[in-house]
This record gives sequence, C-alpha cells and structure tokens, in this order.
Amino acid sequence: MTQELFPRQRSEPAPGAVHVPGWLPFERQRELVTACREFGRGPGRYRQTVLPGGGVMSVRSLGLGRRWVPYRYLDTVTVELPDWLAELGRAALAEAYGRHDGYAPDTAFVNFYGDGARMGMHQDRDERSAAPVVSLSLGDRCVFRFGNTEDRGRPYTDVELASGDLFVFGGPSRFAFHGVPKVYPGTAEPALGLAGRLNITLRETGL
Repeated sequence: MTQELFPRQRSEPAPGAVHVPGWLPFERQRELVTACREFGRGPGRYRQTVLPGGGVMSVRSLGLGRRWVPYRYLDTVTVELPDWLAELGRAALAEAYGRHDGYAPDTAFVNFYGDGARMGMHQDRDERSAAPVVSLSLGDRCVFRFGNTEDRGRPYTDVELASGDLFVFGGPSRFAFHGVPKVYPGTAEPALGLAGRLNITLRETGL
C-alpha cells in the first residue's frame, strides 16, 4: 500500500470539528467496503435522491436505520443499522473528543461518489439531536468543504479527505454547512477494490 511521503496531521478546522487522517486501518477499510456492497444487496438499494424541487443528487445513497426522505425522518427502517457500526461511531467520537458520552446513532447514510459526483453545500439539520456527526471516508480522495453555520458562502475551509480518514463535527460546528465540490478519480489504493468514493455518516436523530 502506498505510504504518505509526508504524514498528514490531525487538525481542527473549526471549534468542534476534528479531522483524523488514516484513522481506519487498511484491513478495516476493506471490511467496510465489503459491508457497503452487502448493504446494497439487501432490501435497500443505492439510489439517486430526488429533491422536492425536482433536482436529482449526483451521488447514490443508501440509508441504514431510521429512514430519511427529503427533508425528514420516517418511523420506518429498510436496512437495520448494525450494532458494530454504531460501536465504530462511539470509537470515532472517543478518538476525536476523548469521550463518546453514550453516543447512540440510529441512522447512517452511505453515499457513493461515482464519476462526476459531488455534494452541494448543505446543513445536516433534520435531526432533533445536536449529537455530533461522524463521517468515514473510503476510496478516492476528495475536497471536503467545511463552512460556517450561517450560509453556504465564506468563510469555509477545504480539507482533503483520503481513504480511512475520520471527520467529526459537533458542538459549535454541528450545524455548519459542508459539501464535496470535487473527487479525484483513481486516487484510491487499488488493493481496496473500490472505484470511486464511499462516505459513511452516522448520526442521532433524537426521535
């Protein structure tokens, strides 16, 4: 596996936002890629979300746990959120903040970025809980744009996320606008067996 010439450093782009490069060991990354494939073979499928205004998201998404439709959660579950993934979320919070405070995510999104896919600036604000969002990256590198809590414009910080990276945002940054303006195709380690980018985000709905 390709090693970093200059190891990337942990950073805090904003209060409550923590980036931990290379948090997931490579074998764990491969296990997650396999799990994401299996999720798509069950009752759920990766689909492009159609927004109320008629727009279609370029990423293909699958939901785990409590089901989400734009812009609300339903009292139904299509694919169960595995206990081991919730436990991984608690471990991620402990890594980022030194504690997990009983974090109990009941929903997760798995987003697949194929050729040309991106994610516009948005807030994760459909949850009633202000518990942090845990984000795990697999596959191709991307530009993750982390903004402010007021609007989609500046100030924002561009962070490069690579496979295995952890990004957590909570506290003052919980409702910050964020997005993925660019993915770099072909930058994943070939041995990972993934063409494109997968992003797993865990959260508590508070419902």
